Amino acid sequence: MASSSLVLPSISLSRSSISTSMDFKNEIPRISMKNLDRGRRVFMSIAVGSQTTVVDDALFKDYKPSRAFLFPGQGAQAVGMGVEAQKVPAAAELYKRANDIMGFDLLDVCINGPKEKLDSTVLSQPAIYVTSLAAVEVLRARDGGQGIIDSVDVTCGLSLGEYTALAFAGAFTFEDGLKLVKLRGEAMQDAADAAKSAMVSIIGLDSEKVQQLCDAANQEVDEENKVQIANFLCPGNYAVSGGLKGIEAVEAKAKSFKARMTVRLAVAGAFHTSFMDPAVSRLEAALASTELRTPRIPVISNVDAKPHADPDTIKEILARQVTSPVQWETTVKTLLTKGVEKCYELGPGKVIAGIVKRMDKSADIENIGA
Repeated sequence: MASSSLVLPSISLSRSSISTSMDFKNEIPRISMKNLDRGRRVFMSIAVGSQTTVVDDALFKDYKPSRAFLFPGQGAQAVGMGVEAQKVPAAAELYKRANDIMGFDLLDVCINGPKEKLDSTVLSQPAIYVTSLAAVEVLRARDGGQGIIDSVDVTCGLSLGEYTALAFAGAFTFEDGLKLVKLRGEAMQDAADAAKSAMVSIIGLDSEKVQQLCDAANQEVDEENKVQIANFLCPGNYAVSGGLKGIEAVEAKAKSFKARMTVRLAVAGAFHTSFMDPAVSRLEAALASTELRTPRIPVISNVDAKPHADPDTIKEILARQVTSPVQWETTVKTLLTKGVEKCYELGPGKVIAGIVKRMDKSADIENIGA
């Protein structure tokens, strides 16, 4: 791997301890069985020579976070992102490597737009993925940056940001992650084009009230227009997805439920609901052909707000993620409850920092842009 390339750490687990390696070429994870609970869990067997080791999916269950990397999702994109990355050779190199996969100049779209093009699902997702990993390289180039990166012991990302987190944690290569994100964006766009659907943020209500609002709206529409909470973002901010008529009913009723406001989201359709079912099989096929390793640190899933270690389980969860509600509120709450000392938001925008601060005003979070 060239010195100017993004160096994504990988897992290298000995029989007695866990260590990290900055080069995961041809590495096969080796997992210690010491002190593992042998209850009802998902396991993966890996043949290494004459030995067989086992990956316990609950390996990271009792993680104790101190420093966390958080990666943004769709909606964080903004024309001009990627400019700072060009000052750091390793970060700039990522955009060049991305061009070979995307088939066009991704950096040009990031820097110059136009906004309508960058905001499209098929472009915003890979653009955010690349820019977020470029931010890691921007941090690495800073005085003390490598030390910060080495100290991170948990990571997560909002929706598509989960792919970025997995890449950072060495679960797959930068290129394989970008291929998956590119296909994910295309599959979600195609699924959205197949039916009239939308998303809306409900501001100022707790999740119970938002569910009651959805229930009231669903009484007025047919099955194809049903709505549900699709993103549990943070207290007072929940996204609802569903059929267009159902979303319009939610907007019409929101004031009567004492919502402060509603904001229609600029996305292609009803993400994180059954409207995305057509995208699942395409993701499953792509994931099946992708080499995925056990992450070197816990990566918190959007589906159940838990870390997983078994590659096959992670693949299954990633395929389900596009049709499952995002449990971001629980993820952040768990990190805070477990005593995380400092968080870093890496990538465009400051949405995640705002969420963390809303949940705990004393939380220490720093944004690293690119």
